[in-house]
Amino acid sequence: MVSAIVGGYVVPVDGEPIDGGTVLIEDGKIVAVGTDADVDIPEDAELVDAAGSWVLPGFIDAHAHLGVHEEGEGWSGDDTNEMTDANGARFRAIDGIDPFDVGFDDALSGGVTSVVIKPGSGNPIGGQTVGVKTWGRTALDMIFAEQVSVKSALGENPKRVYGEKGQTPSTRLGTAAVIREAFTKARNYVAQRDHARGEGTPFDVDLTMETLAKVLDGTLYWDQHTHRADDIVTAIRLAEEFGYKLVVNHGTEGHLIADVLAERDVPVILGPLFTTRAKVELRHRTLRSAGILTRAGVKISITTDHPVVPINFLVYQAALAVKDGLEPDAALRALTVNPASMLSLDDRIGSLKPGLDADVVIWSGDPLDVMNRALRVFVRGKEVYTFNETLGEGVVVERRYKESH
Repeated sequence: MVSAIVGGYVVPVDGEPIDGGTVLIEDGKIVAVGTDADVDIPEDAELVDAAGSWVLPGFIDAHAHLGVHEEGEGWSGDDTNEMTDANGARFRAIDGIDPFDVGFDDALSGGVTSVVIKPGSGNPIGGQTVGVKTWGRTALDMIFAEQVSVKSALGENPKRVYGEKGQTPSTRLGTAAVIREAFTKARNYVAQRDHARGEGTPFDVDLTMETLAKVLDGTLYWDQHTHRADDIVTAIRLAEEFGYKLVVNHGTEGHLIADVLAERDVPVILGPLFTTRAKVELRHRTLRSAGILTRAGVKISITTDHPVVPINFLVYQAALAVKDGLEPDAALRALTVNPASMLSLDDRIGSLKPGLDADVVIWSGDPLDVMNRALRVFVRGKEVYTFNETLGEGVVVERRYKESH
């Protein structure tokens, strides 16, 4: 299947905009990007007219709870936190995702085509994250990165959850200790496992330790939920102690120590930016933080933490960050190439470039202008969302099975 999106203002993000550009798609991948005159379009290609519109890569929310914290389902649809074990490294978000969560449709309407779905922040170590597309009938259809990172939490949430149970951790000291002990045990486990393998002797596999071993060897990132500046510094100290790849999640007070983050090249998945200051560690939340961090040299992406902020509002957060000092180009990068590169997903998503997944969105104009909207959304080259001007609403391609007659 070959198609070509033609005649639009193409913004690859990781490259210069092309006025009157073409994006050529074959078998779900981008095969060429250039001017209409430069791209050789096969005669049998399906043409998609984007004249008068902007064409961008699908946006990425690198920290969301789509499908594991379903909207309007109450406790039945909330599988965000398995809080029976402070070290939940073996838990996997993918095992709780419902593809029919209405939030996936909302994501498409906001031009979001990829998300990294994460367990919540109730545990010091919450579990494994997964990269999925926002359209598909089953998790099998949606997954594009089965294991991305391990979610961990510092600060108020774990100390509150376990403190109320009268268990460790009930303080910041205890939370850090749980994480430190877990990695110390994982180091010992790896040494014992490798020795047993070398000797050819039986060895009992521990799924929790195996997961942490992947963090220690750099296979998986460490996604650290942390808001306060002092907690961010604790996250840095732990990462330096054990040598794993740290990504700060939320980073509400990151702008207060932007130089520290920049010096250590620690990326930040920033947000959500629309929330109230509902707890102490959010007291310094500001829309100015995106611009401050970027000017300091920190790589940022922007998150809704859906359903904390509806995922279709992702681009609106970026627009308001621009209003408060973030450069427009940096805002688009924070929605595309940055979240892809900071989690090593840029071989699949994040820009309009040959070889990447054909996740493409046609906008009515500049998406950072809140009056513009996503008109057509393509995931892996398939059109899955269309804004119907007559109805005044978007239409998503049916996900459920339909029997043919």
